[in-house]
Formats: sequence, structure tokens, C-alpha cells
Amino acid sequence: MDDAALVVVAVFGDALEAELAKSALVSAEIECLIQSDTAGGARPHLAVGTGGYRLAVRAEDAEAAGAVLNPAAG
Repeated sequence: MDDAALVVVAVFGDALEAELAKSALVSAEIECLIQSDTAGGARPHLAVGTGGYRLAVRAEDAEAAGAVLNPAAG
């Protein structure tokens, strides 16, 4: 993702949940990334204390991402 403004659309407690949600967005052709502080993967437990696994998309894709992640809400 280039210099676009990013918006966090979901926060997860573990990496697997975040990766599943990311897969759903990628399948819907929405570029996204997972932000977390895990010391380069060496200490995954740190993510819980630093805000979890945050799934971010471009600001202009936030509404579409929300519809993909929460289809019953829309």
C-alpha cells in the first residue's frame, strides 16, 4: 500500500483471526494489512498488550471492508 491514509477496521486478539479477516478482504479485492507489535514475530504475546492485531485498509475502502467483515450489519 502506498502513502494512502489508513483506517483500522477491526482489532483481533490473535493472529489467526486477523489473517482470516485479511483473507476475506483480499478475496473481495480490498488491499489491507495487519499491524501488530510482536517483536518481529518472536513474542506474539506482546500484541495483546499493545492493542492487538489491527486490520487496516485505505480510508476510501473502509465502508466496503466493514460490509465484508460484518455482512449482517449492512
